[in-house]
Amino acid sequence: MRAGDAAAGVRASHRREGAAHAGRVAVTGIGLLTPLGRTAEAFDEALFEGRSAVERETLRLEGLDPMQLALARCDFDASATRSTSRLPLDRGTAMALCVAQDAAAQAGLAPSSVDPERLGVFWGSGMAGAATFDSTAAALYGEHRRMRPTTVLTVMPNAAVAEIALHFGARGSAIGYACACASSAVAIGEAMRAIRGGWLDVAIVGGHEAMLTPGLMAGWQAMRVLATPPADAPSTACRPFSADRTGFALGEGAAALVLESESHARARGVPAHSTLTGYATNCDGSHITNPDSAGQSRVMRAALRDAGLEAAQIGYINAHGTATSAGDAAEAASILAVFGNQVPVSATKAIHGHLLGGGGAVELVATLRALAREVLPPTAHLHTPDAAFDLDFVRGTAREAAGLRYAMSNSFAFGGTNAVIVAARTAAD
Repeated sequence: MRAGDAAAGVRASHRREGAAHAGRVAVTGIGLLTPLGRTAEAFDEALFEGRSAVERETLRLEGLDPMQLALARCDFDASATRSTSRLPLDRGTAMALCVAQDAAAQAGLAPSSVDPERLGVFWGSGMAGAATFDSTAAALYGEHRRMRPTTVLTVMPNAAVAEIALHFGARGSAIGYACACASSAVAIGEAMRAIRGGWLDVAIVGGHEAMLTPGLMAGWQAMRVLATPPADAPSTACRPFSADRTGFALGEGAAALVLESESHARARGVPAHSTLTGYATNCDGSHITNPDSAGQSRVMRAALRDAGLEAAQIGYINAHGTATSAGDAAEAASILAVFGNQVPVSATKAIHGHLLGGGGAVELVATLRALAREVLPPTAHLHTPDAAFDLDFVRGTAREAAGLRYAMSNSFAFGGTNAVIVAARTAAD
């Protein structure tokens, strides 16, 4: 069969899909690059053991006192990544391209299996091009060196989107999202909408962040939202929902998913790892940094409606859980308002750090792994929860969850953007 005939057959199958399945989107491939590891096996091992990748580093900048930071870095050589464009890649863009390739390989995504005009790319990053911009500024102002003529193309916010689209020959929608810590969750959710609406058959989605550069680390430190790494146990610096929490650890990483309509996946003969069943996004509209629990409650209820579920059907929530005083308080209140204290909750930023624009994608993958294994990851270092938070926290060790069917992943951002995704372990009705 010719490639064009195969793609035409897939499109016809997609149009025959029944309305009863229109709300579901299949996840057929996943790619990961995190401080916990790049393989599913390494990620799972750290995730369910609650083993932290956070370390203490000292940032020294001329004229400033040394800064003790809690950071979670990836073991990744960006210089080894080659792009279709042949342009130099920012560290974050290189991460994005690598995980997109891994996800596509796992999904068996080949040119003959998809119409390029119905293949899209939806990607999120809070500060794309950060590493290149920081190093370029240092060279320009500190060393008075000329800038590369490709600098703009390397630091532009949609660089990862462009490189992924070029690599796969995607000719459908190719859109970048910059919504701070909700960036990749919004990207994934908007791709869901495009597939549900029949605009696309397949989308490569996800997000990345690589901003562990001197200038940006100093900027985050100045906001006073970063955790203080304990001298005797720096890996425990980030303690979401804990009575003694002091803030988050900065991390870096990326995650990609291949999403497609269930009919398209069936026509390709590819099994779905899981399905995404609900998505909602909104804005607090009240403050640029202080989260609003009412806005978070609204978006969780909207995601439940979109999934056609009641609150009691959710068996696990992967919380945004930044370990900041205001952030954890608002999220705990919003979860209690929607679910009461009957749903298990954990926050994985304690071990992989806050991946900012890439966090929603990585934490959704953590949620999907919990569904697949029917095991809930613990919130590491949560020995004494804040007494004001009356929630069922998973802490200490992972918790068995036989029969786990639906789970929720929360992403709440500076600027007030909220995004929530609901996932299902199977495509059962």
